[in-house]
Formats: sequence, structure tokens, C-alpha cells
Amino acid sequence: MNPSIIGLQHWFQTPPGQYLLEWEQAQFDVAVADIFGFNALQMGVPQLDTLQANRMPHRWLALPEPPPSFVGGEADEAHASSRSLGDGRKPVAALMTDPAAMPFPAGSLDLLVLPHTLELSADPHQVLREAERVLMPEGRLVISGLNPTSLWGLRQARGRLLSGLGLGATRAGALYLPEAGDFIGTRRLRDWLKLMSFDVESERYGCYRPAVRSEKWLTRWAWMDRMGARWWPIFGAVFFLVAVKRVRGMHLLGPAWKPRPARAAAQVPIANKTLAPVSEPVQAKRE
Repeated sequence: MNPSIIGLQHWFQTPPGQYLLEWEQAQFDVAVADIFGFNALQMGVPQLDTLQANRMPHRWLALPEPPPSFVGGEADEAHASSRSLGDGRKPVAALMTDPAAMPFPAGSLDLLVLPHTLELSADPHQVLREAERVLMPEGRLVISGLNPTSLWGLRQARGRLLSGLGLGATRAGALYLPEAGDFIGTRRLRDWLKLMSFDVESERYGCYRPAVRSEKWLTRWAWMDRMGARWWPIFGAVFFLVAVKRVRGMHLLGPAWKPRPARAAAQVPIANKTLAPVSEPVQAKRE
């Protein structure tokens, strides 16, 4: 199994990981609730049920690799395939697929959710190209990821720098976030989406508390979530983005049999509207 995926799933069991998942779950519930269609797919991170608030009839969970033998700290090999839908109607169908080569026809999905999928992929640009292919016009793409421009990102960058200097074994040089590849900034991500005909519909950030590990200290710094959202909104530890696939130049055609309006009969113009007075006939007198 991919070590980056294992590291991220282990980190999700820690207090900061649970704090991040709680914030993300709330964002997904709001974002997908009013997205309509027929087919929706979540790619990766089974710890999140990103489609539980969505009402599409067909919703799937796809994983790049077999599910781990632990979910929530307990053995649950069948977690990904037995998890129920948010409304309890039927279980989510689990798929095994590469996010860079999905087994779906072009234009077949109405909603695609990528929670931390890009930062775990070896080729995130190809994942976005594949997302553009499988989404139908006006389909929604929902992405979440760790923000490198944040307190958590700075802590991670310092840990990598000290680790490169041979000081990674010290507490100051220990990585705070999992070693999950290169985190993608939102500016670069917006550029990629623009090149692929996506329009960013909404963008938000969250998790402004410092890079601490204990639940006690995370609770003490809870006030920073309110302050950060107001004073430094783009420096949240995680970003959340919703994009729409646009098809340039597409327009709807009306029916060819549309009746034409009937034309009124043309009136004959009168050259001279002033009528000359009619004179009485003059009778000749016989002499």
C-alpha cells in the first residue's frame, strides 16, 4: 500500500486529524446538498462520507488501493463497501480505481469529490484532466486539501528543512503533518482549473488553530477559528473549493418547428385623403 496513504490515514486518528475531518465533513455536507443529477463519486479518504447529504440516486466511493485493516482504530476490512448512504437507503458501492484513469465514460458524472486526492497522487495534473473528462457539462468538482500557506504548512516546511539537515530525529524537526507528497497551493490549483475550462464557484479555508498535537491545546486555541476566518482567511490549514465544468461556445437550440407570427394584411395607401366636393349636374335649358 502507498506509504503516503497509510501515513495520512494514521494521522487522521490523531486529535488534529479528527479536528480537520470534523471541519471538512461540515463543509461537504453544505456544498453537496443542493447539487442535483444522477451520478456522484467520492475518490479516496473513506474516513469522510462526503456524499451523505447529497440526494443523487447513484453514489459511489472509489479507492485507489484496498481499504486498510483499520478504520477509526478498529479492524473493519469491509468499511468502504458496507458503509450506508446518508439516508440509509442502500450501501455505497466500493470501487478500486486509479484517480488518474477512472473507468467511466466521458461526461458520465454529475458530481466528483476529491478529498485530499490531489496531494496523494503522483500526477495531480493528470487527475484533474481525468476529472474534466468524466464530468458532464456544468458538473461540479469539489476538492479539499492541506494548505501549504498556513501555520501547519510552515511547521511542516520547517520539519522538512531540519530533516534535510539531519535534524529530523529531534522534536523540533519532526514532521507535524504526514509525509503525503507535495501540498498544492490554491493559486496553482486555480490556474490548473482555468486551463481545463473549470470556473471556481466557491473557495474557503478552515482550521486556524496552531500546529499542536494534544486535544487539550487544540481546545484552548479554539478562539483562533473565529479570528482567523475574519482577519486572515486564506491562511487556514485546509482549503475547500467547488468548481464547475464549463463548455465554451455551447448554447441551446430552439425547436425548428417554431411557428412564425402571422403577418397582417397590408393596407392600400390613399394618395389624396381630401375629397373634392361633388358639384350638382348642370341641366341645359331648352330654348
